[in-house]
Amino acid sequence: MKNLLFPACACMAILVSMIAPLPAAPASPVITVKSFGLLPDGRQTHLFTLENASGFRADISDLGGIVVNLFVPDKSGKLADVSLGFDNAAQYLAKSPYFGALIGRYGNRIAHGRFTLDGQTYSLATNNSPGDIPCALHGGLVGLDKVIWQARPAIMDGNPALILRYVSRDGEEGYPGELAVDVTYTVTPKNELRIDYQATTTKATPVNLTNHTYFNLKGEGEGTILDHVLMMRASRTTPVNAGLIPTGEIVPVKGTPLDFTSPHRIGERVDASDEQLKFGGGYDHNWVLDSQDGKLALAATVHEPTSGRFMEVLTTEPGLQFYGGNFLDGTLTGKSGKKYPYRSGFCLETQHYPDSPNQPGFPSTILRPGETLRSTTIYRFSTK
Repeated sequence: MKNLLFPACACMAILVSMIAPLPAAPASPVITVKSFGLLPDGRQTHLFTLENASGFRADISDLGGIVVNLFVPDKSGKLADVSLGFDNAAQYLAKSPYFGALIGRYGNRIAHGRFTLDGQTYSLATNNSPGDIPCALHGGLVGLDKVIWQARPAIMDGNPALILRYVSRDGEEGYPGELAVDVTYTVTPKNELRIDYQATTTKATPVNLTNHTYFNLKGEGEGTILDHVLMMRASRTTPVNAGLIPTGEIVPVKGTPLDFTSPHRIGERVDASDEQLKFGGGYDHNWVLDSQDGKLALAATVHEPTSGRFMEVLTTEPGLQFYGGNFLDGTLTGKSGKKYPYRSGFCLETQHYPDSPNQPGFPSTILRPGETLRSTTIYRFSTK
């Protein structure tokens, strides 16, 4: 199998050579690319590896912009893959619950697959129905997670990066306007995976872009995430109905099992007798972040005591969806050859709020011609 190496050099040129994968961390940041397999229709996919000088590494596919692997050191310096996923592209199309993928045009749910914009009503595919209440979920039947993106590796400010682009045609999945989306993944010397989103449109349209990586800081396939300790800088939430659609209210979390303003184990209150937890089968809700000014700010931290791994989530977005892997049931086998049991991964999806096109009291997700959507999220890793 061919690996192409893009080393960072003093002159900042990108040199290409044929090499075998290196067993140890590189002396400088590198980008490699190899085949990630054929799709059922014969299209080729690729896997790009972004690695910093200390060995922190993200493997990202041009299929769905999927974060396939994320190798992070523990407190002893041992690297482990902390993201759930599969070995090849075809598996992601066949059975993935959005492992690692870029999500859009609209991340999360839109009630009944309908919204009205500028006097016109638009209908979307209803591909999800919690509580037997239909909704459009994560962009539809073929969202941004299932398309092949144009991919360009680059060295940016000395850091390995992957620039992805996809142009969604006017009317695709029912959404108005031709939407041009650019997403840049960057691995930094601080053991960060940075995601920068940008989008423009030819017609007014709702847009809500996010990433759906499932994390297990003990390591992919290493049991549940219930002993992970979570803190969120979010004193309010958007309660949902039985269909996991927000009611339109914004309420305090104080005194409820959704209060993570101080650190709590994920499993500490997940099965408490609470209507919101009953609707979600556990945690599957949007939190209203305390930072609402669009500036990059800390949203959440997660600590896994056994490995010592500590993750910080920073974002410019106003909301954060915390999902505790409630629909994993042990039927999926991951990259390690191990089954993914109930609650064996969690997601922290930075976002605007679910169903915002139908909720006038929520921050707007409408992008109009002449405007540019810009958003940044950083997943930063260390130990403690």
